[in-house]
Amino acid sequence: MKIAMLGSGFIGRFYADSIQGQRSRDKIVSIYSRREESAKKFAEDYGVAHYTTNMEESIAHPDVEMVCISLPNHKHEEAVMLCCKHKKAVICTKPLGRNAAEALRMLKAVEQAGIFHGYLEDLVYTPKSSKAIESVRNGALGRILWAKSRETHPGPHSDWFWDLEQAGGGAILDLGCHCVEIARCYIGKDILPVEVMCWADTQVKPIDAEDHAIALVKYENGAIGQFEVSWTFRGGMDLRDEVMGTEGTIWINNFLRTGFEMFTTGKGTNYVAEKAESSSGWLFPVGDEVNDLGYNHMFTDMFSSYEQGRAPRETFYDGYVVNAILDAAYASAKSKLWEPVKLEVWRGKTGVHKDSHLESYDAEHYLVKEELTHYGAKKVILKNKTTGKIVERVLE
Repeated sequence: MKIAMLGSGFIGRFYADSIQGQRSRDKIVSIYSRREESAKKFAEDYGVAHYTTNMEESIAHPDVEMVCISLPNHKHEEAVMLCCKHKKAVICTKPLGRNAAEALRMLKAVEQAGIFHGYLEDLVYTPKSSKAIESVRNGALGRILWAKSRETHPGPHSDWFWDLEQAGGGAILDLGCHCVEIARCYIGKDILPVEVMCWADTQVKPIDAEDHAIALVKYENGAIGQFEVSWTFRGGMDLRDEVMGTEGTIWINNFLRTGFEMFTTGKGTNYVAEKAESSSGWLFPVGDEVNDLGYNHMFTDMFSSYEQGRAPRETFYDGYVVNAILDAAYASAKSKLWEPVKLEVWRGKTGVHKDSHLESYDAEHYLVKEELTHYGAKKVILKNKTTGKIVERVLE
C-alpha cells in the first residue's frame, strides 16, 4: 500500500511504526502536517519522499492509494470529504466524529463515493482481545451477560484534546470510544444498543470537558456493557476488560500489569511505556507496544481487506454506532436519567428479546444452582415452577 499520512504527531508516529514495520511492503509516500517543521521531521524520520502543509495536496498526490487520518477530531470530516472528492480509500483514527451527526455525514459520504473505509479502533485488534472475541463467538462463555472495559491514564499528550471545541468531549469521547466498541464485539455488533446511564464529572483537570466517567449501556437482548474512563488515573495506562457469560468469564489486562515488571533507580532509563509517569522504581514495560496495542493487526486487516475487495472488521459504520452511544452517555450525564441511543441508521438485528434466564431442572423445578460442598456432598438449589418456593436437595 502507498499511503498518505495526515498528521505527524503522537498517533501518526505510532501508526507509521506499524505501517512500515509489519508487512514490510507498505510505505508512507506523503505526509501532511499543519506545521512545516513537523512535516519535514516526520519525512526525515520515516523516509517519506513528499511532505506538505496542504492537506488536499497530500490526499491528491498521484502515488497515494489510501489516506490515513491521524488528525485532531475536528479535522476528521474535512479530511474524509477530500478523500471522497479524490476517490481515495480512507482509514480514520478514533473517534470517527465529535458526535453521531458528524460521523453519519462521513459514513454517508464514503458510501456515496464508493470508496474503501476503515475505522482505526486498535484495541479490538490486540492479540488478547482477538483471542477472547474468537472464544466468545465460539460459545466458550455461553450467553454474554456483561462486558466491561476500562481505560484510564493521566491524560492525553496534545493540547487539542483538552479543548472542548476541537475534541468534542473529554475522557468519554477519547477513551469511551475504545471501551464501547470492545463491549460491542463481545455482546454482538448486530445487537441493538438501547439506552445509556452515565455519571461524568470534572474532578481534577482545569478543563471544560469531563475527566472521569462511568456508564452502563443496555442492549436489546438484555446484555449490559460498562465502561470506566479517566484522565485522572495515576500510575500509567490501565487497559482492562472483563466479560461474563452463562458458561464462563474472561479477564484481560492489556497494558499495566502484563507479567513484565522491572525495578530501576532510573540510571540509563528513558522511555518505558505509553503514558508511564516515571522512569524509576517498579516499572511495567510493554514488550512490543505497536503489537500489544493492536496496531500491527489492525493495519494488516485494513490493507488485506482493501486488496481483497472486502470490508475490514471495523468500518465507518462502527464508528458511527459508537458515536451514537457516546452521545447518549453525554445526554445521560446531564439529565441523570437513562437516555435512548438514537441511531438514524441501524443495520443489525431488530426485535431481539431478552433470553430466558429460566433453566429447567425437572418437570416441577427450575435450577437455581448446583455445587459440590467442601464436605463432599453434591447439592442443588431449586425453584418450584408453580409455587415459586426455593428448596435445596442434597444428592447421594
